[in-house]
Amino acid sequence: IEIVAAYRTGADRRNPGPPMTERLRQILKRYWGYDDFRPLQLETIESVCAGRDTLVLMPTGGGKSVIYQVPGLALDGVCIVVTPLIALMKDQIDQLRRRRILAESIHSGMQPRDIDRILDNCVYGDVKFLYIAPERIDSELFRTRFAKMRVSLLAVDEAHCISQWGYDFRPSYLRIARLRELQPEIPVLALTASATPEVAEDIMQQLKFSEPHVLRTSFARSNLCYVVRNTEDKHEHLLRILNNVPGTGIVYVRTREKTETIAGFLNENGITAGFYHGGMGYLMRTARQDDWIRGRLRVMVATNAFGMGIDKADVRIVVHYDPCDSLEAYYQEAGRAGRDGKKAYAVLLLSEGDTPLATRRMQLDFPPVKTILNVYEALFNYLSVAVGDGKGTVHPFNVYEFAARFRFFVPTALNAIKILQTNGYLILTDESDNPPRIRFVVPRDELYRIRVDRKELDHLITVLLRRYTGLFSDFAAIDEDELAHLSGYTVARLHELFKKLWQLHIIRYIPGGRSPMLILSEERLPVANVRISPESYARRKAVAEKRLDSMFRYATDPAECRSVLIQRYFGETDAVPCGTCDRCLEQKKRGTDTPGQQALQREILSRLSDGPADVRSLAAQIRRDIRHILECVTVLLREKKIIEESDGKLRINP
Repeated sequence: IEIVAAYRTGADRRNPGPPMTERLRQILKRYWGYDDFRPLQLETIESVCAGRDTLVLMPTGGGKSVIYQVPGLALDGVCIVVTPLIALMKDQIDQLRRRRILAESIHSGMQPRDIDRILDNCVYGDVKFLYIAPERIDSELFRTRFAKMRVSLLAVDEAHCISQWGYDFRPSYLRIARLRELQPEIPVLALTASATPEVAEDIMQQLKFSEPHVLRTSFARSNLCYVVRNTEDKHEHLLRILNNVPGTGIVYVRTREKTETIAGFLNENGITAGFYHGGMGYLMRTARQDDWIRGRLRVMVATNAFGMGIDKADVRIVVHYDPCDSLEAYYQEAGRAGRDGKKAYAVLLLSEGDTPLATRRMQLDFPPVKTILNVYEALFNYLSVAVGDGKGTVHPFNVYEFAARFRFFVPTALNAIKILQTNGYLILTDESDNPPRIRFVVPRDELYRIRVDRKELDHLITVLLRRYTGLFSDFAAIDEDELAHLSGYTVARLHELFKKLWQLHIIRYIPGGRSPMLILSEERLPVANVRISPESYARRKAVAEKRLDSMFRYATDPAECRSVLIQRYFGETDAVPCGTCDRCLEQKKRGTDTPGQQALQREILSRLSDGPADVRSLAAQIRRDIRHILECVTVLLREKKIIEESDGKLRINP
């Protein structure tokens, strides 16, 4: 693998200069095939190459991966990329390896020896990118190896997850800052597509930025038309919209059941649709996603489990059948339309019952503290962990089985677990590939005393004890193919022997598969000692209620431009109307110029007061869509406020 030369001294890193800029463009051209960077990419890359902590706010599809991958190649050492999305890790690694760039990943479910091998390669080998799930950062194994690595950059994807005031707070992200204590000179690059000013400030504080430094692109999407439709017959309205807007689409709904019923309704009415939700098997989800990406399905009806990290640029419409809980989530999901820069639509369907339903759902998100404590106690009973035990152990976890056994409503159980996670007691990971696991349920001394008389079982126990450690204290991940080779049995025969050892109450065996993992951050406490902090409950509830209120203000505002409402929410003070959303189009039909059009006309007249100019020159000076500039020029010409000269230049009519 050929790696581009990099700076080797602090002085070089602090002063990139023209040679470095040219080198960055060469890397972009060589590995990605582009001649130049998109807006804000080069500025951000130069910032981190100069050793400066940087937070970049860039909409979905803006090219965030290039922002850390190019400097990762340009600088000596390994770039650490923290991301919670295992599917995204795999996709990024596959793309990098196709470009002959060495990349690895560490996430839940991996076997210790594989993690050990990867970390060794990062310390002593040529690994350029290490993707790691946030819950793996605080392990002693990783911290020890990290301290020995030559790290070029620490990139934090989905950085809003580190803020407890954000819409997707993940406590495991708080561990990232501890890495800075081991190598404080390493620059940090935090990336997110959506963060309010308060969340942006919190991100920089939590990541211990040496100084505040935010780079952002506008949250305006000039090619995306925002529309809200009030209707009590959402099925019929959805069908009408999809029949009127050609091309690929996504329909987001709240529940798994709705994905299936609405997809069925669309298919019955001649629109090829599939459904997608987190409860589907991995292979089915992968196949369904592939059908949609390749155009075999026109529409995907999905929960919010669908879309993150999916690279499909030609989505023409995203419909929200149900409103989101926050404007951040809506902006993220709606932004999956029109990533190719062509015209696309983001439509929200709203009925009279949506507001009270969302309010009731908000109450479910914050169950009473007593219920949270009941879930805490039930969890440890479910995992068979005694008081004082369990710290650092990892357990496959099926929330549906847990809720059914202890008679909890599934959303209540999940939300209670989320609050326990916020308070640092445990971590519930995303679903991932998990290896088979084994644990001896009899003490070591007793095991030797009851060694079974069947030769095959005795041989298998001996192989297990020689190959794996910690089998008496916790579940250990095993490699069944390797174990078959060492023991001389087939994998099918191993399964039979595991079943027999289980029946003899010698082991507990968890087959491999895909499931979330529950990581116990602390030992089990008596329920009386479990504390739920006010910050994680009362204040976060107040913030969540405020976010929900902003979502419905966006949906119900009688006159304001939809794009302006979004931009202001994310802290843009100079937002101007888009001219294409339903509110702007209503004003056009009434024959009244929007405030944004009036402001643009004034700016054009101001530019022309300095002298004649053609439309191309005006567009280069004014940060607005060329279509809006042409519309305003046409109005000014019609009203004879400006004149077009024979050479095509415009001037003010004296």
